[in-house]
Amino acid sequence: MSPAPVIIAIDGRSGAGKTTLAVELAARLRAHHKVSLFHLEDIYPGWNGLAAGIERYVSTVLAPLSRGEAASWVCWDWENHDDGEPRVTLPAEIVIVEGVGAAAAAARPLLSAVIWAEAPDDVRRTRALDRDGETYEPFWDQWAAQEEEWLAADKVPLDADVRVLNPADGSAPADVLQVLPYLPSLAPALAPELSARRGLRLRAERLDVRPDAAGLFGSLYGRSANAVWLDSSNAGAPEPEAGEAAERSRFSIMADDGGSFGQSVTHRSGHSLLSAGCATATVQGPFFRWLDTVWGLSAVEIPEAYPGGFALGWLGCLGYELKRETGGTDLPAPTPDAALIFAGRAVVLDHAEGAAWLLALDAPDADDWLVQARAAVETAGRAAQAGGSTGVVLPAAPAFRTRDTRAEYLAKISAAQHQIGEGNSYEVCLTTALSADIPADALDPWPTYLALRRRNPAPFASYLRLGSLTVASTSPERFLKIAADGGMRAEPIKGTRRRAADPAEDARLRTDLSTALKDRAENIMIVDLLRNDLSHFAIPGSVTVSRLCAIESYATVHQMVSTIDAQLKPGSSRAEAVAACFPAGSMTGAPKISTMAILDGLEGGARGVYSGAIGYFSLNGATDLAVAIRTLVINARGDGTAELTLGVGGAITADSDPEDEYEEIRTKAFGVLSTLGADFPDA
Repeated sequence: MSPAPVIIAIDGRSGAGKTTLAVELAARLRAHHKVSLFHLEDIYPGWNGLAAGIERYVSTVLAPLSRGEAASWVCWDWENHDDGEPRVTLPAEIVIVEGVGAAAAAARPLLSAVIWAEAPDDVRRTRALDRDGETYEPFWDQWAAQEEEWLAADKVPLDADVRVLNPADGSAPADVLQVLPYLPSLAPALAPELSARRGLRLRAERLDVRPDAAGLFGSLYGRSANAVWLDSSNAGAPEPEAGEAAERSRFSIMADDGGSFGQSVTHRSGHSLLSAGCATATVQGPFFRWLDTVWGLSAVEIPEAYPGGFALGWLGCLGYELKRETGGTDLPAPTPDAALIFAGRAVVLDHAEGAAWLLALDAPDADDWLVQARAAVETAGRAAQAGGSTGVVLPAAPAFRTRDTRAEYLAKISAAQHQIGEGNSYEVCLTTALSADIPADALDPWPTYLALRRRNPAPFASYLRLGSLTVASTSPERFLKIAADGGMRAEPIKGTRRRAADPAEDARLRTDLSTALKDRAENIMIVDLLRNDLSHFAIPGSVTVSRLCAIESYATVHQMVSTIDAQLKPGSSRAEAVAACFPAGSMTGAPKISTMAILDGLEGGARGVYSGAIGYFSLNGATDLAVAIRTLVINARGDGTAELTLGVGGAITADSDPEDEYEEIRTKAFGVLSTLGADFPDA
């Protein structure tokens, strides 16, 4: 007997490319493992023998192999239509079983993972007949009927861990091998495959060009289904470019999930869906636990000359409802709880030095991409910087509705103050949502974002196109930064005033914010909360407040900002450190856990992307995440319509004036609504 092997079943209808996939996958796995391969076509007892073949396979092949024993079985003689010679399949570290019925219900308890291969019906028939010629053709319909009868009673595709839309272009084995190590049942066995992803060579090339960023993104990623632009859209703006704000505005990052290493993941309520090319894997379990398996350890060596914190990796957004994993309750949202892409190549713009960096993991397609990216950067460098309107011309302005009428929101403020009076919270960050339904083709997200960034430039602006979900954000607020060396920083914003066209009035509003005791109290309470959040994974004594209640001015608002720094304990999980701070305290209130429960009762709906985080998780262990505020979310429903949502809110304290708080949410909504030509709904 041998130790029980890892058994992977590759199932699917005839002609789906299972055999080729199994053979090529086995060849790749043999680089690190002993692999045994079994084909079910050798055991089916004739053209009418699918059900009997599955029974034989489970009892004589799969059962002994699962115990680490050699399997003795009888092959089928297809020429003489009778049982043939006895054969033996030896156990191995990894066993791949392939064929129609390999993952049948009776087999699944003995399997470690199930791969379901798919292809269009006409493609499957052509493949099968090209392989087996005239032998198979007279029996195609008979065999296909057995497959349909079996699948009507046995929902193998629904239980599959990995699904492959097999294009028969040779890409499937590599794509499948990208996602297999994410499966918890396979992760220990495939540790060598995971280790091979660390120590990858990072190619970095500097171009001394200051390209038009919008034009460059459109050129490189305008046709990508999944693409991310983390856009320091206020780089070069005169007012915020000083001190701490200058550091936040230095770099912009743009990437998609193309190329050899490209992947994407969406997470909803404990289920992660990972895609790499034609393969998609389903992984059960918490998001932050999954994040801990793919991020945190340094996986690349950074070129000494490269000044950026991002060295390729995962980019995207985390929704507020991930609070279910950090002490909050479970509440479903219409948008994913997390949506990320893995970028194996990207462009990073260094606004301080006027340079563009091309980053790529060393891969067979890296040279071609570098040539393409270099040409796009140089072309964008010759283009005039994008100007244009700060508004969007639409057939009709979207008619937004509020989740809460004015009276309802004022009542919720009073209810929050009652909770504070009862000692259940010190500060409640109450939010509401504006939403509008529009025809999906009535609003183009790309020019909409360009108008938003021109109207309200911000250090953490971002444009995310993630399948049917588009996020257009002009956030000024950093949630959390962890540098590669473990330095941590949070920069909460609490306290807002509108900008005024008249300089004297504008100065008065700024002074009013800087001297407002209520706003200062709000900010200090959140600073205390974040000091506590950071301390869970910080070296004792390293948590400091380097800036308290400073005023920063942006295009449409003045903001009160503080900075908290700390040093991560060596050996700590970086994903857990992020989770300890999530969601941002500036979007919950204090104390966090009890206040989130209060908010669930008051708000009456999910926040979705709003109040979550947008940013990156880099291969060098760094992360930089913004709070998802001033953010328009466009969710295409697939029925020709789309929903626009905009979250707004403010911090409620015991001495909050309800009318002032209501006016604050109108102020915060103005930048996005005015860009769309829309008004704040009065009700």
